[in-house]
Amino acid sequence: MKGELPERPTVLIFMGVAGSGKTTVAKLFAKKTGAIFYEGDDFHPQENVAKMRAGIPLTDADRKKWMKTLKKIVYRATLAAGDARVKFVHLTSPPDLIEERLKSRRGHFMPPALLASQLAILEPSADALTFSCKKTPKKIVAELIQTLGIAVSD
Repeated sequence: MKGELPERPTVLIFMGVAGSGKTTVAKLFAKKTGAIFYEGDDFHPQENVAKMRAGIPLTDADRKKWMKTLKKIVYRATLAAGDARVKFVHLTSPPDLIEERLKSRRGHFMPPALLASQLAILEPSADALTFSCKKTPKKIVAELIQTLGIAVSD
């Protein structure tokens, strides 16, 4: 029927705190399914990156310009507005595992010192598909593909 939304989401937004594996899992998902991948960090204005590098948590006002830029690609209240074509994939983990990952990562602007502020401010979508990043990225992607009912060839 014209105007009906597809049964499957057409946009997946991978969410979670820094170090939860969003980029790794999303890139692997894109490779397996042929989806287009956008890295959210690439859309932060330089002022935001500078603040985070300095260990200063972003405020809602700081995120506003970033969200406006992302909104051109996807949506959700400020980004998705209840659109059934948009689905959130929330990667979770115990804070100590995330902190360990952040401390071992090189070349990223997000310092481990900001993890607590990210955990405090993160507002997961109530209907997000949630996966523990204790699992391997390959396992998460396989479960996500199965959950969404996507046929892929190995």
